[in-house]
This record gives sequence, C-alpha cells and structure tokens, in this order.
Amino acid sequence: MRNGISRRRLLSSAAAGLSAFAAPDVVRAQFSGSPSKPLVKDETFVTAPVSIDVKARPIASFDPRDRTHLGFGALEWRSGLVLTSAFPGFGGLSALRLDAKGERFISLSDKGSWFTGRIVYSEREMTGLADVEAAPMLGSDGKPITAHGWFDSESLALDGSLAYVGLERVNQVLRFDFAKGFTRARGEVVAMPPAVKKLPYNKGLEALVFVPRGRPLAGTLIALSERGLDAHGNLIAFLVGGPSPGQFSVRRTRNFDISDAVLLASGDLLILERKFSWVAGLGIRIRRIPLASIVPGAVVDGPSIFEADLGEEIDNMEGIDAFVTADGDTVLTMISDDNFSLLQRTLLLQFTLLE
Repeated sequence: MRNGISRRRLLSSAAAGLSAFAAPDVVRAQFSGSPSKPLVKDETFVTAPVSIDVKARPIASFDPRDRTHLGFGALEWRSGLVLTSAFPGFGGLSALRLDAKGERFISLSDKGSWFTGRIVYSEREMTGLADVEAAPMLGSDGKPITAHGWFDSESLALDGSLAYVGLERVNQVLRFDFAKGFTRARGEVVAMPPAVKKLPYNKGLEALVFVPRGRPLAGTLIALSERGLDAHGNLIAFLVGGPSPGQFSVRRTRNFDISDAVLLASGDLLILERKFSWVAGLGIRIRRIPLASIVPGAVVDGPSIFEADLGEEIDNMEGIDAFVTADGDTVLTMISDDNFSLLQRTLLLQFTLLE
C-alpha cells in the first residue's frame, strides 16, 4: 500500500494531467483499438467486441494510518479496489453509472471509450470486476468519435435507455439510445445553449445529471462545468430541456472545481469536487445541494459532507454514483481517472452515506 507521502509526490508529478448499466446479455460491447487512434483495417474501422481482464487489489482501509477509522464526514467506509489491466485502452475513467443493485455498471474513459461490466461483492465488500468489455463510442456515421477528433468524454447521464455523454474541449453533448445496440448505438449531437460553447477549452462540461419523473425539474438535463466561471467567479451550469431551462451557478469556494454529480433518491444533488495545488496537493470533497434550490439565475450552495486528501486513499476522483441496498443504505461509489499515467491509479471506492 502506498503511503500518504508517496501518493502526494505521485499526484504532484501528474498535476499536468488534472485539468454501467444493466443491459441484455446478448448486447455485447466492442472496441476499436487504441483509445487515441481508432484501429483501421483496409480503411474500415474495426468494431469487433472485446472482453478484457481487469485485476482488482483490495484497499484495506481508506485511512492507511488507522484501519479502525471508518467515519469520514457524513460517509462511512465500506471497501475499495485498485484496478489494473493489461488492456492498453483501460484507464482515464471519468464517469460511472450503476444499476439499482450497484452491480452492473457503465463507465467511460476520456479517450472516447465505453467500459461495461459487473462489480463482484462478498457480502458488502467489493472484491473485483467481472464480464468487463470495452467499446468505442460511435458517432452518427458509425465511426468512433475519435475519428472526428472528439476526445475528453468526461460525463454521463442516463434516462432509461438514453445515455447522454458530455465532451469537454468541444463542449457538446451526444445522446445514445442503448435500445439500439447498447454500446454500439450511434451518438447524436444534442442542442445545447449557445453559452456552453463559450466554456473554457479544458475546463468545460464535466458533469451531467438527468432528473427523472416525480422530481422538481423532471425531464431536465443538468450540465455542470468544471471551471467555467461567471462574472462573480462562480461555476457555470445549465438546465437543458425540462420545465424551466436556463443557466445557474454553483458557488465556488476554496478553489474547488466540479468533477461529477449524482442525484440521490432523497432529491438532493451531490456534487463531487477536487482541487490541486503544488503546496497542499490533491483534495476532494462532496457538497450536498437541494434540487429544489436549482432554478434559472440562482447561485446554489450547500454544505460539504465529505473531504479527503492524500492522507487517505484517493486519486483523481472523477466519477460518482449512488444506489440503495436492500437494507435501505445509500451507497456512494467513486472512480478515479488515472490520466493513462503510470504515476496514478484507477480506484473504485464505496461508502455508506449516513443521512
């Protein structure tokens, strides 16, 4: 296990890089080769399904200095894994969505690839991944989106069979209908507010959340920027579609930027944030914001319910999701983006939310 000092040095060296869901078994994923350059054979993009092996090493304790330390703010440690794979396209995982049981998952890398599979548990602890497959995200022409120079697929929201993927840098959203081939579905560009295109090149769309029926803002796609700032230095976000489309802001404090978000069954929005400095290193936190407070023109804020730094087992945490167990526990799952760097790790962490 790496200690806090080595992890701090590790993340400092990689600072430049910081800038699944249930489906029928007959639907198989696919991959085009290197995530940064589609595999081409006889001028035809290869999209054959690929199963990959992902190894998982358990993390004994979130606090490596004290294994009896389980409470971290409003969260209680459950289990964690360090994930590795010989598959060259594995890594850069920037979003995560789980099924209602917290088992089947769909994730995406920031190189335009899908990853799907199943989390294996022993009672309440994660022990590994199974049935993992990789696939290229396909554009409307059936070619991998990387063929169009589209990378930085950073965010993911689900609405039934529809998957919305946010692309940073180009700052646009693609919609995939998983009923049409699961990860073989072709992405169609979603009309977004003109201000989305004005977001910073490498600090743009970073989190997407779709609001389901029965909630305030039902039918709305909430899109949050990593560090697009309004005139007052707050984080720009958008309400797309739904009953009251428009723009709002998330109050920015202590130099934290947004990395992902999830809507709880209770109706609150959890925003995962991170910050980095050469002096303090890497830090993450989660803020809880009432969904009812989000309206066009608002500046929303909420309390921090969790914070961690390199003294704990974190990395560049970029994805978060939630599910409710049969016992009624709300479980938060976070995943990290290793930036395809040997100096960083792909971590899968789970906590119980103490509501």
